Amino acid sequence: MPKNKMIYDNEELVLLNEIEQGEWLDAPLSDEESKEYAQNAAYTKALQEKKQTTIRFSVSDLAIIKAKAKEMGIGYQNLIQTLVHNYAHDKIKLGL
Repeated sequence: MPKNKMIYDNEELVLLNEIEQGEWLDAPLSDEESKEYAQNAAYTKALQEKKQTTIRFSVSDLAIIKAKAKEMGIGYQNLIQTLVHNYAHDKIKLGL
């Protein structure tokens, strides 16, 4: 058996068969479907946007972060953003 064999559900098999037989017809989206897709796209785009926020750090902690960022050759804000992103996506754990 091939290693990357595709597994299709019934709906996909019907669609694939229609396409291969030249029987598939493209139907325009209804106004409701079009509106729903537009809302989904806007929501997805909004999730990718950046939002400015203010965080207060101790002077010594910020100096350390800036020094470490400089050693890495990146901006300190990018370093902080990466740390928060990785924590939010469970790539790093916080130990207290």
